[in-house]
Amino acid sequence: MPDLNFQVEGAEAVTYAASPLVSFKLRVTNADANEPIHTVALRCQIQIEATRRRYNEREQEQLLDLFGEPERWGQTLRTMLWTHASVVMTPFQGNTLVELPVPCTFDFNIAATKYFAGLEDGEVPLLLLFSGTVFYEAADGALQVSQISWEREAKFRLPVRVWQEMMDHYYPNSAWLSLRRDVFDRLARYKMRRGLPTWEQVLESLLKDERGTMNDELEKQAPDSSLIVHSS
Repeated sequence: MPDLNFQVEGAEAVTYAASPLVSFKLRVTNADANEPIHTVALRCQIQIEATRRRYNEREQEQLLDLFGEPERWGQTLRTMLWTHASVVMTPFQGNTLVELPVPCTFDFNIAATKYFAGLEDGEVPLLLLFSGTVFYEAADGALQVSQISWEREAKFRLPVRVWQEMMDHYYPNSAWLSLRRDVFDRLARYKMRRGLPTWEQVLESLLKDERGTMNDELEKQAPDSSLIVHSS
């Protein structure tokens, strides 16, 4: 029966994809080097071990929305889920190097995005938890199926610059905002009435409001209805 072990040898941004993507270079090794593996349907849960790195004052300020005041981090700073990924591996014996594609998002409603965006440099400590199905050839030549043990995991420290360079490539000097549709509609009316040509100028006009309150067109609340607005 296959006994697979996993090690991350590196990671890099995929520059030509439909959306932001990080490719993890994953070394998969079978304890029995002579056992033919037909394929592996591999699944991976990736967690951010946020307590396993230090944060400077600016990073603590930028992560305020996520973890609260630094004096509370003893209770609020903890391991968090980043994402899930999967790949179907090709046949191999002994060991093989496989690319595990990990989709990323620039949606700031997602905790992992807030976390990555709040870091300036250094590394992000990751824990990769593996599961899945292995199809292999038994000694008599028959095709067999087994499950990957839930104990299989790998640690990796992802350089922050990989995430930063990826987002700069896909969204140069821009960001995504997710707004309720009613708020967007009122922003659109505000934009038209003020004759403002860009969304940046709309937000700058609101930020310069010295009254400290939102324009009447933006005060009302309404049921949730989301719309993605791209600021570029």
